[in-house]
Amino acid sequence: MRKFVLALLCLGLLALICAPAVAANLTTSLKPGTAEIKSASSLAFGPDGVLFVADHKEASVFALDTGDTKAGKPAADVQGINEKIAAFLGTAADQILINDMAVNPASKKVYFSVSRGKGPDAAVVILRVDGAGKIEELSLAGIKHSKASLPNAPADVKNSRGQSPRQEAITDMAYIDGRVIVAGLSNEEFASNLRVIPFPFQAVDKGTAIEIFHGAHGRFETNAPVRTFVAYSINNQPHVLAAYTCTPLVKFPLTDLKPGKKVMGTTIAELGNRNRPLDMITYKKDGVNYFLLNNSSRGVMKLNAEKLDKYEGITKQTDVTGVPYETIASMKGVEHLDKIDNERGLMLVRGEGGSLNLQQFVLP
Repeated sequence: MRKFVLALLCLGLLALICAPAVAANLTTSLKPGTAEIKSASSLAFGPDGVLFVADHKEASVFALDTGDTKAGKPAADVQGINEKIAAFLGTAADQILINDMAVNPASKKVYFSVSRGKGPDAAVVILRVDGAGKIEELSLAGIKHSKASLPNAPADVKNSRGQSPRQEAITDMAYIDGRVIVAGLSNEEFASNLRVIPFPFQAVDKGTAIEIFHGAHGRFETNAPVRTFVAYSINNQPHVLAAYTCTPLVKFPLTDLKPGKKVMGTTIAELGNRNRPLDMITYKKDGVNYFLLNNSSRGVMKLNAEKLDKYEGITKQTDVTGVPYETIASMKGVEHLDKIDNERGLMLVRGEGGSLNLQQFVLP
Protein backbone atom coordinates (compact mmCIF):
# COMPACT_ATOMS: atom_id res chain seq x y z
CA MET A 1 0.00 0.00 0.00
CA ARG A 2 2.82 2.36 0.93
CA LYS A 3 4.53 1.70 -2.41
CA PHE A 4 1.28 2.36 -4.23
CA VAL A 5 0.84 5.72 -2.49
CA LEU A 6 4.46 6.66 -3.22
CA ALA A 7 3.95 5.74 -6.87
CA LEU A 8 0.90 7.98 -7.07
CA LEU A 9 2.78 10.87 -5.48
CA CYS A 10 5.62 10.44 -7.95
CA LEU A 11 3.23 10.39 -10.86
CA GLY A 12 1.57 13.54 -9.57
CA LEU A 13 4.92 15.26 -9.17
CA LEU A 14 5.97 14.19 -12.67
CA ALA A 15 2.72 15.52 -14.14
CA LEU A 16 3.26 18.83 -12.34
CA ILE A 17 6.80 19.11 -13.66
CA CYS A 18 5.80 18.23 -17.21
CA ALA A 19 2.64 20.33 -17.31
CA PRO A 20 2.81 23.29 -19.73
CA ALA A 21 3.45 26.65 -18.10
CA VAL A 22 0.33 28.75 -17.65
CA ALA A 23 0.74 32.46 -18.35
CA ALA A 24 0.12 34.64 -15.34
CA ASN A 25 -2.99 36.78 -15.44
CA LEU A 26 -1.91 40.30 -16.39
CA THR A 27 -4.06 41.85 -13.67
CA THR A 28 -1.76 40.46 -10.96
CA SER A 29 0.63 43.36 -11.59
CA LEU A 30 -2.10 45.95 -10.90
CA LYS A 31 -2.70 47.48 -7.47
CA PRO A 32 -5.98 48.82 -6.04
CA GLY A 33 -6.42 52.58 -5.61
CA THR A 34 -7.88 55.59 -7.35
CA ALA A 35 -6.66 56.00 -10.92
CA GLU A 36 -5.96 59.74 -11.13
CA ILE A 37 -6.66 60.14 -14.84
CA LYS A 38 -6.76 63.81 -15.88
CA SER A 39 -7.70 63.34 -19.55
CA ALA A 40 -8.83 60.18 -21.35
CA SER A 41 -8.33 59.95 -25.09
CA SER A 42 -7.12 56.79 -26.85
CA LEU A 43 -8.28 53.39 -25.58
CA ALA A 44 -6.82 49.93 -26.25
CA PHE A 45 -7.43 46.48 -24.81
CA GLY A 46 -4.99 43.81 -23.77
CA PRO A 47 -5.74 40.30 -22.47
CA ASP A 48 -7.61 39.53 -19.24
CA GLY A 49 -9.90 42.54 -19.55
CA VAL A 50 -7.05 45.05 -19.10
CA LEU A 51 -7.96 48.43 -20.58
CA PHE A 52 -5.21 50.91 -21.48
CA VAL A 53 -6.18 54.58 -21.27
CA ALA A 54 -4.07 57.42 -22.69
CA ASP A 55 -3.84 60.56 -20.54
CA HIS A 56 -2.15 63.34 -22.51
CA LYS A 57 -2.31 65.84 -19.64
CA GLU A 58 -0.31 63.51 -17.43
CA ALA A 59 1.66 62.20 -20.44
CA SER A 60 0.91 58.74 -19.11
CA VAL A 61 -0.72 55.43 -19.98
CA PHE A 62 -2.95 53.82 -17.37
CA ALA A 63 -3.70 50.09 -17.26
CA LEU A 64 -7.08 49.34 -15.65
CA ASP A 65 -8.49 46.02 -14.50
CA THR A 66 -12.05 46.18 -15.83
CA GLY A 67 -12.96 42.79 -14.32
CA ASP A 68 -14.92 42.32 -17.55
CA THR A 69 -13.88 38.91 -18.89
CA LYS A 70 -17.16 37.00 -19.22
CA ALA A 71 -18.15 36.45 -22.84
CA GLY A 72 -21.37 38.10 -23.94
CA LYS A 73 -23.20 39.61 -26.87
CA PRO A 74 -21.65 42.70 -28.48
CA ALA A 75 -23.45 46.03 -28.35
CA ALA A 76 -26.11 46.22 -31.00
CA ASP A 77 -27.46 49.36 -32.67
CA VAL A 78 -28.11 52.23 -30.27
CA GLN A 79 -29.60 55.36 -31.80
CA GLY A 80 -28.53 58.63 -30.21
CA ILE A 81 -25.87 57.03 -28.02
CA ASN A 82 -24.41 60.46 -27.23
CA GLU A 83 -27.79 61.64 -25.95
CA LYS A 84 -28.19 58.50 -23.84
CA ILE A 85 -24.70 58.91 -22.40
CA ALA A 86 -25.41 62.57 -21.61
CA ALA A 87 -28.65 61.62 -19.84
CA PHE A 88 -26.78 58.91 -17.89
CA LEU A 89 -24.29 61.58 -16.75
CA GLY A 90 -27.04 64.09 -15.96
CA THR A 91 -26.10 66.64 -18.59
CA ALA A 92 -26.86 67.69 -22.19
CA ALA A 93 -25.47 66.06 -25.32
CA ASP A 94 -23.56 69.22 -26.25
CA GLN A 95 -21.74 69.05 -22.91
CA ILE A 96 -19.99 65.74 -23.55
CA LEU A 97 -17.32 64.60 -25.99
CA ILE A 98 -16.71 60.97 -26.93
CA ASN A 99 -12.96 60.79 -27.44
CA ASP A 100 -12.53 57.15 -28.38
CA MET A 101 -14.15 53.74 -28.28
CA ALA A 102 -12.80 50.19 -28.05
CA VAL A 103 -14.42 46.75 -28.05
CA ASN A 104 -13.34 44.45 -25.22
CA PRO A 105 -12.34 41.23 -27.04
CA ALA A 106 -13.20 39.16 -23.95
CA SER A 107 -16.74 40.38 -23.22
CA LYS A 108 -17.56 42.17 -26.51
CA LYS A 109 -18.79 45.19 -24.55
CA VAL A 110 -17.84 48.53 -26.07
CA TYR A 111 -15.97 51.10 -23.96
CA PHE A 112 -15.96 54.87 -24.39
CA SER A 113 -13.62 57.55 -23.08
CA VAL A 114 -15.81 60.58 -22.44
CA SER A 115 -15.18 64.17 -21.39
CA ARG A 116 -18.03 65.61 -19.32
CA GLY A 117 -17.97 69.37 -19.69
CA LYS A 118 -15.73 71.52 -21.87
CA GLY A 119 -12.29 73.00 -21.56
CA PRO A 120 -9.38 71.99 -19.31
CA ASP A 121 -11.63 71.20 -16.34
CA ALA A 122 -13.74 68.60 -18.16
CA ALA A 123 -14.27 65.49 -16.05
CA VAL A 124 -13.01 62.09 -17.22
CA VAL A 125 -15.50 59.24 -17.48
CA ILE A 126 -15.00 55.69 -18.77
CA LEU A 127 -18.27 54.04 -19.80
CA ARG A 128 -19.22 50.69 -21.27
CA VAL A 129 -22.27 49.45 -23.17
CA ASP A 130 -23.39 45.82 -23.25
CA GLY A 131 -25.37 43.79 -25.78
CA ALA A 132 -28.65 45.08 -24.38
CA GLY A 133 -27.60 48.73 -24.73
CA LYS A 134 -27.16 49.17 -20.97
CA ILE A 135 -24.71 51.94 -20.02
CA GLU A 136 -22.40 51.49 -17.02
CA GLU A 137 -19.60 53.61 -15.60
CA LEU A 138 -16.24 52.03 -14.88
CA SER A 139 -15.41 53.59 -11.53
CA LEU A 140 -11.83 54.83 -11.21
CA ALA A 141 -12.02 54.79 -7.40
CA GLY A 142 -10.41 51.73 -5.86
CA ILE A 143 -9.76 50.10 -9.22
CA LYS A 144 -6.73 47.87 -9.71
CA HIS A 145 -4.40 49.78 -12.00
CA SER A 146 -0.86 50.81 -12.88
CA LYS A 147 0.66 53.79 -14.65
CA ALA A 148 3.49 54.37 -17.12
CA SER A 149 4.73 57.98 -17.44
CA LEU A 150 6.50 59.25 -20.56
CA PRO A 151 9.85 60.80 -19.57
CA ASN A 152 10.22 63.23 -22.50
CA ALA A 153 6.71 64.42 -23.27
CA PRO A 154 6.25 67.83 -24.93
CA ALA A 155 5.66 70.79 -22.65
CA ASP A 156 2.11 71.82 -21.85
CA VAL A 157 2.56 75.34 -23.26
CA LYS A 158 0.26 76.90 -25.85
CA ASN A 159 1.75 77.84 -29.20
CA SER A 160 0.84 80.75 -31.50
CA ARG A 161 -2.36 78.92 -32.50
CA GLY A 162 -3.43 78.54 -28.88
CA GLN A 163 -2.71 74.79 -28.94
CA SER A 164 -0.51 72.79 -26.61
CA PRO A 165 1.76 70.09 -28.09
CA ARG A 166 1.04 68.10 -24.91
CA GLN A 167 -2.33 67.23 -26.47
CA GLU A 168 -0.43 65.06 -28.94
CA ALA A 169 1.86 63.37 -26.43
CA ILE A 170 -0.21 60.23 -27.13
CA THR A 171 -2.14 60.02 -30.40
CA ASP A 172 -2.75 56.25 -30.57
CA MET A 173 -1.68 53.02 -28.88
CA ALA A 174 -2.05 49.25 -29.09
CA TYR A 175 -1.16 46.18 -27.03
CA ILE A 176 1.05 43.73 -28.95
CA ASP A 177 2.52 40.55 -27.45
CA GLY A 178 3.36 41.86 -23.98
CA ARG A 179 4.12 45.40 -25.11
CA VAL A 180 2.16 48.63 -25.34
CA ILE A 181 3.08 50.54 -28.49
CA VAL A 182 2.49 54.27 -28.05
CA ALA A 183 2.53 56.86 -30.85
CA GLY A 184 2.75 60.61 -30.29
CA LEU A 185 5.16 63.51 -29.84
CA SER A 186 8.19 63.95 -27.61
CA ASN A 187 10.14 67.06 -26.62
CA GLU A 188 13.12 65.94 -28.73
CA GLU A 189 14.30 67.77 -31.86
CA PHE A 190 12.78 65.00 -34.01
CA ALA A 191 9.49 65.00 -32.16
CA SER A 192 7.50 62.23 -33.86
CA ASN A 193 7.88 59.19 -31.65
CA LEU A 194 7.01 55.52 -31.26
CA ARG A 195 7.54 53.91 -27.85
CA VAL A 196 7.61 50.23 -26.96
CA ILE A 197 6.61 49.85 -23.29
CA PRO A 198 6.78 46.38 -21.72
CA PHE A 199 3.68 45.29 -19.80
CA PRO A 200 3.46 44.79 -16.85
CA PHE A 201 4.83 48.32 -16.85
CA GLN A 202 8.50 48.94 -16.23
CA ALA A 203 10.62 52.08 -16.61
CA VAL A 204 9.73 53.91 -19.81
CA ASP A 205 12.55 54.97 -22.13
CA LYS A 206 12.61 57.93 -24.53
CA GLY A 207 11.30 55.89 -27.43
CA THR A 208 12.29 55.96 -31.09
CA ALA A 209 12.34 59.14 -33.17
CA ILE A 210 10.67 58.43 -36.51
CA GLU A 211 10.98 60.17 -39.86
CA ILE A 212 8.94 59.76 -43.04
CA PHE A 213 8.82 61.09 -46.57
CA HIS A 214 5.42 62.67 -47.14
CA GLY A 215 4.71 62.40 -50.86
CA ALA A 216 1.75 64.82 -50.89
CA HIS A 217 3.92 67.49 -49.23
CA GLY A 218 7.06 66.52 -51.12
CA ARG A 219 9.33 66.58 -48.08
CA PHE A 220 10.79 64.64 -45.18
CA GLU A 221 8.92 65.10 -41.89
CA THR A 222 10.04 64.47 -38.31
CA ASN A 223 7.50 66.44 -36.28
CA ALA A 224 4.18 65.11 -37.61
CA PRO A 225 2.71 62.51 -35.22
CA VAL A 226 1.26 59.16 -36.21
CA ARG A 227 -2.54 59.53 -36.08
CA THR A 228 -3.52 55.86 -36.03
CA PHE A 229 -1.73 52.55 -36.52
CA VAL A 230 -2.03 48.78 -36.41
CA ALA A 231 0.45 45.97 -35.91
CA TYR A 232 0.77 43.73 -38.95
CA SER A 233 3.15 40.96 -40.03
CA ILE A 234 4.97 41.45 -43.34
CA ASN A 235 7.09 38.49 -44.49
CA ASN A 236 6.62 37.00 -41.01
CA GLN A 237 8.15 40.10 -39.44
CA PRO A 238 6.05 42.29 -37.13
CA HIS A 239 5.55 45.85 -38.37
CA VAL A 240 3.76 48.99 -37.31
CA LEU A 241 1.63 50.29 -40.17
CA ALA A 242 0.98 53.97 -39.46
CA ALA A 243 -1.25 56.63 -41.04
CA TYR A 244 -0.55 60.36 -40.84
CA THR A 245 -2.49 63.53 -41.57
CA CYS A 246 -2.89 64.12 -45.32
CA THR A 247 -2.64 60.71 -45.59
CA PRO A 248 0.68 58.87 -46.04
CA LEU A 249 0.70 55.19 -45.05
CA VAL A 250 4.07 54.17 -43.61
CA LYS A 251 5.54 50.89 -42.39
CA PHE A 252 8.12 50.45 -39.62
CA PRO A 253 9.69 47.10 -38.63
CA LEU A 254 8.94 46.58 -34.95
CA THR A 255 12.49 45.35 -34.38
CA ASP A 256 13.80 48.79 -35.45
CA LEU A 257 11.97 50.60 -32.65
CA LYS A 258 14.78 50.87 -30.12
CA PRO A 259 15.41 53.50 -27.40
CA GLY A 260 17.19 56.61 -28.60
CA LYS A 261 17.33 55.45 -32.20
CA LYS A 262 16.12 57.44 -35.21
CA VAL A 263 14.27 55.36 -37.79
CA MET A 264 13.20 56.19 -41.34
CA GLY A 265 9.86 54.62 -42.25
CA THR A 266 8.90 53.38 -45.71
CA THR A 267 5.97 55.26 -47.23
CA ILE A 268 3.96 52.71 -49.22
CA ALA A 269 0.88 54.80 -50.05
CA GLU A 270 -0.42 58.34 -50.37
CA LEU A 271 -4.18 58.25 -49.81
CA GLY A 272 -5.18 61.88 -50.25
CA ASN A 273 -4.50 65.36 -48.89
CA ARG A 274 -6.61 67.46 -46.50
CA ASN A 275 -7.61 64.46 -44.45
CA ARG A 276 -7.02 63.10 -40.96
CA PRO A 277 -7.05 59.33 -40.41
CA LEU A 278 -9.07 58.35 -37.32
CA ASP A 279 -9.06 54.57 -36.80
CA MET A 280 -7.56 51.54 -38.51
CA ILE A 281 -8.37 47.83 -38.05
CA THR A 282 -7.21 44.62 -39.72
CA TYR A 283 -9.28 41.58 -40.63
CA LYS A 284 -9.40 38.59 -42.95
CA LYS A 285 -12.22 37.83 -45.37
CA ASP A 286 -12.37 34.96 -47.87
CA GLY A 287 -8.74 34.18 -47.09
CA VAL A 288 -7.50 37.70 -47.86
CA ASN A 289 -6.18 40.22 -45.31
CA TYR A 290 -7.51 43.76 -45.37
CA PHE A 291 -7.21 47.08 -43.56
CA LEU A 292 -10.15 49.34 -42.90
CA LEU A 293 -9.12 52.99 -42.47
CA ASN A 294 -11.59 55.57 -41.20
CA ASN A 295 -10.97 59.22 -42.13
CA SER A 296 -12.19 62.69 -41.27
CA SER A 297 -12.97 63.76 -44.84
CA ARG A 298 -12.26 60.82 -47.16
CA GLY A 299 -14.68 58.24 -45.84
CA VAL A 300 -13.83 54.66 -44.92
CA MET A 301 -11.15 53.05 -47.08
CA LYS A 302 -10.66 49.33 -47.63
CA LEU A 303 -7.07 48.38 -48.49
CA ASN A 304 -5.69 45.02 -49.53
CA ALA A 305 -3.08 44.03 -46.95
CA GLU A 306 -1.41 41.33 -49.04
CA LYS A 307 2.11 41.73 -50.48
CA LEU A 308 2.90 45.01 -48.72
CA ASP A 309 6.57 44.19 -49.19
CA LYS A 310 6.17 44.62 -52.96
CA TYR A 311 5.45 48.36 -52.87
CA GLU A 312 8.50 50.57 -53.40
CA GLY A 313 9.01 53.38 -50.95
CA ILE A 314 7.67 56.76 -52.09
CA THR A 315 10.52 59.30 -52.26
CA LYS A 316 9.15 61.95 -54.63
CA GLN A 317 6.29 64.41 -54.48
CA THR A 318 3.16 62.69 -55.69
CA ASP A 319 -0.61 62.55 -55.46
CA VAL A 320 -2.64 59.45 -54.55
CA THR A 321 -0.51 56.37 -55.26
CA GLY A 322 0.86 53.15 -53.77
CA VAL A 323 -1.38 50.60 -52.07
CA PRO A 324 -4.76 50.82 -53.86
CA TYR A 325 -8.00 51.30 -51.94
CA GLU A 326 -11.73 51.47 -52.40
CA THR A 327 -14.06 53.79 -50.52
CA ILE A 328 -16.97 52.00 -48.82
CA ALA A 329 -19.89 54.11 -50.02
CA SER A 330 -22.32 52.74 -47.43
CA MET A 331 -20.16 53.91 -44.49
CA LYS A 332 -20.61 57.66 -44.19
CA GLY A 333 -20.16 59.94 -41.19
CA VAL A 334 -18.12 57.37 -39.27
CA GLU A 335 -16.20 58.96 -36.39
CA HIS A 336 -14.91 55.83 -34.64
CA LEU A 337 -14.77 52.15 -35.47
CA ASP A 338 -13.44 48.93 -33.99
CA LYS A 339 -13.56 45.23 -34.76
CA ILE A 340 -15.83 42.78 -32.92
CA ASP A 341 -14.52 39.68 -34.70
CA ASN A 342 -13.47 38.69 -38.23
CA GLU A 343 -17.02 39.10 -39.47
CA ARG A 344 -18.38 42.17 -37.69
CA GLY A 345 -17.35 45.62 -36.59
CA LEU A 346 -18.84 48.43 -34.53
CA MET A 347 -18.93 52.07 -35.61
CA LEU A 348 -19.98 55.40 -34.19
CA VAL A 349 -21.80 57.35 -36.90
CA ARG A 350 -22.72 61.05 -36.98
CA GLY A 351 -26.33 61.31 -38.10
CA GLU A 352 -28.60 64.19 -38.95
CA GLY A 353 -28.89 66.90 -36.32
CA GLY A 354 -25.55 65.90 -34.75
CA SER A 355 -26.81 62.70 -33.14
CA LEU A 356 -24.28 59.87 -32.77
CA ASN A 357 -25.47 56.34 -33.48
CA LEU A 358 -23.76 53.12 -32.46
CA GLN A 359 -24.08 50.56 -35.26
CA GLN A 360 -22.88 47.05 -35.99
CA PHE A 361 -21.69 46.38 -39.55
CA VAL A 362 -20.49 43.44 -41.58
CA LEU A 363 -16.81 43.77 -42.45
CA PRO A 364 -16.72 44.53 -46.20
